Amino acid sequence: MNTEWINNFIVILLYGSLILLSFIKFTNPLKLNKKANYWFGGFLLLWSTFWVEEISLMSMGKLPSEYFILFIRNIQFYTPIIFFISITYFTNPKFKFSTKHITFLILPLAFLIVLLLKNNQTDNPSSSFDIILSSIIIIQLLIFSIASFIKIKRHQKKIQMFYSSTEGVNLNWLEYIITMILIISLIAVINTIFFQGLYLSIFVNVIFLFFIYAIAYYSLMQKETFPLDDKQYKDLIEIDETETSSGERKKLISDEELIGIKALVTKLMVEKELFLDSELNLIKMSDMLNISPHQLSYVINTGFNENFYQFINKYRVEKTKELLLKK
Repeated sequence: MNTEWINNFIVILLYGSLILLSFIKFTNPLKLNKKANYWFGGFLLLWSTFWVEEISLMSMGKLPSEYFILFIRNIQFYTPIIFFISITYFTNPKFKFSTKHITFLILPLAFLIVLLLKNNQTDNPSSSFDIILSSIIIIQLLIFSIASFIKIKRHQKKIQMFYSSTEGVNLNWLEYIITMILIISLIAVINTIFFQGLYLSIFVNVIFLFFIYAIAYYSLMQKETFPLDDKQYKDLIEIDETETSSGERKKLISDEELIGIKALVTKLMVEKELFLDSELNLIKMSDMLNISPHQLSYVINTGFNENFYQFINKYRVEKTKELLLKK
């Protein structure tokens, strides 16, 4: 009896926390990463539906209707997709849907068909259909987890061309979410499908609860990923697109201009100690040199053989060493 009470209490905390956090993300009081947070709120809301049946059983003493459960099962399948779209907007605020994104609906459609077939079966429908459904779920998780990881890694490389400090914009916390969701969801699928459990174990629910609180903390600490106007964002995209597959860049200025600007950059770093500015980025520095961000990125990449982040932090490391030696 005590075990059941503890589990019910944890489930209430889980469900309530996800609903509250999704509401915060939808309303977005700080007005940061608007589209990304909107979709992230949708992900959290869908995630909360995994405990709807238990909440219904506790509050009304019975499970929801068969058709409601069928509806919930179907929309739950979109959870990894919504999460992936959220990451897409975090890494590219200007993202727009196109016809190729219709492919996102292939697995959900297959899942729905199998779910309906299972629901219409009257003779022992569980075993074979449940194996098929769990297989589709696992495939969905793997596809969008891998795709999400790739997007975040590309983002982390891209922001080093622009920012001197990536803290708060590198989306590391989303990597942790992907890993934990993948692991815990696979455990949940195995527990629910193969062991026919009505409830997730208390152990798994406790892990989910702490995990959700961690998500709340890191997501609320997230800064604006690209605090740029349209022109600045266009400059950043152009810088990214000029890189070839070998990592080289197209020639933007003559070798003589490269040497001259390189000398000015070095002088600015040594005399002005511009690297001490924690908010320094490519735009601010290019304005000081009266050149375009594109040209400055080319000079740093070609002339110093480093990206912007590496270039600035090299000076910061040297300054730290200097201060430590003086103590």
